Amino acid sequence: MKKCLKGRSLSDSGFFDDPGLIPYADIIGSRITCAKNLEKQIKKQNNGSVYLFSDYHNFFGLHLEDSEWVFREWAPHADDIFIICDKTSWQADKAFQLLKTENGIFEKKFPIHFFSHTDIFRLKVFWPGGQGDRIPSAAVRVIQDPETLIFNAQVWCPHKAYQWKISSFLPPKDPLLIYEAHVGMALEEDRVGTYVEFANHILPKIVHAGYNTLQLMAIQEHPYYASFGYHVSSFFAPSSRFGTPEELKYLIDKAHEKGIRVLIDIIHSHSVRNEVEGLSRFDGTLHQFFHDGFRGIHSLWDSRCFDYAKPRVLSFLLSNLRYWIEKFNVDGFRFDGITSMLFKDHGIGRSFTSYDDYFGPDVDIDALNYLFLANKLVHEIKKKAVTIAEDVSGYPGLAAEIQKGGVGFDYRFSMGIADFWIKLLKDFKDENWPMESLWHELTTRRNEEKTISYAECHDQALVGDKTLMMHLMGSNIYSAMEKENKKIETVRAVALHKMIRLITIATSNAGYLNFMGNEFGHPEWVDFPSKQNNFSYHYARRQWSLKYDTRLYYDSLFKFDRQMIEMAKNKDLFSIPDIKLLHLHDDDKIIAFERNHLIFIFNFHPVQSYTDYMFDASQGRYSMMFTTEDKRFGGMERLKQGQVHFTFNNDSVNFGSRNLLSLYLPSRSAQVLIPE
Repeated sequence: MKKCLKGRSLSDSGFFDDPGLIPYADIIGSRITCAKNLEKQIKKQNNGSVYLFSDYHNFFGLHLEDSEWVFREWAPHADDIFIICDKTSWQADKAFQLLKTENGIFEKKFPIHFFSHTDIFRLKVFWPGGQGDRIPSAAVRVIQDPETLIFNAQVWCPHKAYQWKISSFLPPKDPLLIYEAHVGMALEEDRVGTYVEFANHILPKIVHAGYNTLQLMAIQEHPYYASFGYHVSSFFAPSSRFGTPEELKYLIDKAHEKGIRVLIDIIHSHSVRNEVEGLSRFDGTLHQFFHDGFRGIHSLWDSRCFDYAKPRVLSFLLSNLRYWIEKFNVDGFRFDGITSMLFKDHGIGRSFTSYDDYFGPDVDIDALNYLFLANKLVHEIKKKAVTIAEDVSGYPGLAAEIQKGGVGFDYRFSMGIADFWIKLLKDFKDENWPMESLWHELTTRRNEEKTISYAECHDQALVGDKTLMMHLMGSNIYSAMEKENKKIETVRAVALHKMIRLITIATSNAGYLNFMGNEFGHPEWVDFPSKQNNFSYHYARRQWSLKYDTRLYYDSLFKFDRQMIEMAKNKDLFSIPDIKLLHLHDDDKIIAFERNHLIFIFNFHPVQSYTDYMFDASQGRYSMMFTTEDKRFGGMERLKQGQVHFTFNNDSVNFGSRNLLSLYLPSRSAQVLIPE
């Protein structure tokens, strides 16, 4: 790649309003210029289009063209490549030998009768000093033999293409309310669920819960089920564990019918180390798709890291985005593991406490360029697509607009919030919860970036950690969730579960996320079948029956979450990003704030209730529209639904001449007031 020169200044870019970034203005400007120079270079070589450059999936792999099959593969270090299959007795056969052309490309045309829909095959690749079986890099269908456990590519060319019922989907105008889900573990039965079962049985639950966006995890093919889809082997192949490509299209079509946008988790930060199923050592070298040496290995994830400086790798990854949008009608992506991409050391063991961390020589400029191009391409193909950055480093500008000098993501996750909730539950007694620190974590964000908050996602539920409800209840979750049970452990857990979720969504900047089942306090963690658990599916499922059992608090928690989501939609909560703090008292454990004319009041004190608790508010008359104390939600009914409150002027020495609300605030409770 050409050396990047100093570009526009920070003020020229119209970017940040953070004075702390002014010393880095030249660096930020040069990075913007660098990305735009690469874009110009690609366009110059591809008839003025990055879209045409993102054509890896249409050129490579097996395609039916003009009544004959054409297969192409990119393997610059290889000497020979053969397609092996039943017809060749899985041996190298000259009739199936590819011809090496220029630029490391192998190609061959085959008569129509050589391949049929559902045939299985793979490649035999020869390189100097070695050979190996490989799955084509652009395979669109990969299946595993249930007996031998061997993976093979499968010819996928149905006689009748899937007929979309919703060919042009208009996403909902409601705020972004994301339901994060895993198709395989979505059923209550001890087995792997399917795309069709998810569409028919789980989508209605998501609609009923009020969420408007489905974020599907583990869609790209991955050889190890327990990797939660993070160790991708075939980037263009939907996981065959859950069904066929047409059945995934059916799921997405059904979601669109119900007015739900569909995002998929896209893994472009790394790839599985497997060499037969994956891309590692594909042509006999370790550096075809990846960095060579230590930069090519992620030591914590045991995976391979892409080299974003290579044009063919850029084409491969950009094509992958185009493929999922055009072939499967997805509405956007959650980009996983961006921190690993941004830093040459993959961000391992770093705390990111200074702006110097983001603007030193250890930042991978090529990765930044890729993310810039990826966002431009996605929004060029689908104007209303959604892109979300998952980054723990806090790199400034990931979710700032490209025209203002950002990387171009629509949103970034506020990942620190979920971690902070776990820290509070692990490290502090309830009476010592620091209200100022909590408020800072919930509301601190960059003005130019939209963020999505969550109390917990799949990360908090995976083995090695616990869900919020498990942290709150401990072993009592197995024996004390009946509504008749008034043990302090149960009452505390139910109350805090509601309060945590309510204050998280109420302070969310532009969106909110929930992992499936957590809306009703799903017990236990997520653990996929493995040798360690005797290959059990017991913890890789969702116990939906719990939320429908009206004898249990799970039912109450679900009803609360549903009402909470409806409030966020009906009151258009996120349309006003500004949040006005009305009152915060660390000793009393009180937080009160106003957003979009609603007043939210939280009393986190474990035992202290307050009568006639006064704080400033906008003048008017308010009624209580929502409270954690409602009996339907497992509350103790210490507050009256619809209770009317008036602000009043108090001329006392303590308060001065101010408009005040005076409320009863029961311990461990929250209430939402609406002006009448």
